[in-house]
Amino acid sequence: MKITALETVRVTDHANILWVRLHTDAGIVGLGETFRGAEAVETFIHTALAAQLLGRDARRIDALSKQMTEPYVGFRSSGVEMRAASAVDIALWDIAGKAAGLPVYQLLGGLSRDRIRTYNTCAGYSYNTSGGRREIGAADAARGPYDDQIAFERDAGVLAESLLAEGIGAMKIWPFDRYAVPNGGTYITGAEIAQALRPFELIRKAVGDRMEVMVELHSMWDLPCALAIARALRPFRIFWAEDPIKMQDAGALQTYAERAGVPVCASETVATRAHFLELLRREAVDYVMLDVSWCGGLSEAKKIATLAETFQRPVAPHDCTGPVVFMASTHLALNAPNAIFQESVRAYYSTWYRELVSVVPRVADGHVLPPEGAGLGTELHPRVWQRPDAIVRRTDLGAL
Repeated sequence: MKITALETVRVTDHANILWVRLHTDAGIVGLGETFRGAEAVETFIHTALAAQLLGRDARRIDALSKQMTEPYVGFRSSGVEMRAASAVDIALWDIAGKAAGLPVYQLLGGLSRDRIRTYNTCAGYSYNTSGGRREIGAADAARGPYDDQIAFERDAGVLAESLLAEGIGAMKIWPFDRYAVPNGGTYITGAEIAQALRPFELIRKAVGDRMEVMVELHSMWDLPCALAIARALRPFRIFWAEDPIKMQDAGALQTYAERAGVPVCASETVATRAHFLELLRREAVDYVMLDVSWCGGLSEAKKIATLAETFQRPVAPHDCTGPVVFMASTHLALNAPNAIFQESVRAYYSTWYRELVSVVPRVADGHVLPPEGAGLGTELHPRVWQRPDAIVRRTDLGAL
């Protein structure tokens, strides 16, 4: 089954997302996706990867994955090369599932559970869709019932009650970020810590321990500040502190893990087994978070999950990105024996995800249910091709 064409699609309204479609001579088309730097990834796919992939057998997923994720440069980062490889790898698994007439989770080894718990990342409708992360100002008004970033900054207790009413028993918030921006994460005052703790106080007052609460720190802090924040968070029994410092020094993260007194989650920014192995060997991480569109695709994500299982650590696939990554991650989370959560954003899957793809994973009673159909179980919605802001680029085998 030869790959005959590579096609990329992006829309300016969601400028961070790039979709990849692999065409084969069997008429099967595989869909993949990656996130951030979409235009740069698109260029790399057509100028570098096309020559490596066109004419190759799409069924040789491991061989193609190894070739793409071990280039001369970019083999350990989550930069352009790895994101391009990740999107293509996801599409290869979609092809394999369609060819076999089976969902991807069956090819990965079958269901380890009938559904996977989800936590709600409390982003709003436009968070992270077109550039930098959304900052909430005093004048910002909610755009709908799930503008959860505004909600956690205004009254996190009410937000927790809203999530519990839908059966969602875990949530992730990031109230410390605003204090890192002015000084590069090198200093935080006692007054700022007290203000950032307010959402946690409101959550515990409103719902007690019925809600698991994760804090996202976005790698914005140096080690002393991250430890000061961790000490302040201990009374609130947080489920994990995510990316407290930059993931560039495993020794520093090990120090954090030893001294913080809160569980550590890391990190969607890390790519490949080698980097995760270093963190695991140092006992610097309690929960392994990977992004299938940044770490090397489903092939590498499955191997990272197995590696984490060896070290008796759970995995929680990342998704604050696009709908195809959400679908691919769900397949992995349903298969991996050590998966504990599948991240989701209700503001996304209830609205704009549905405008872009034919099927979105079903979320019910705080769990994500298995996708139906062969392959990933979703396609780009026909209306995407009709959008005036759609940018489609294609490289065919005959063009080489």
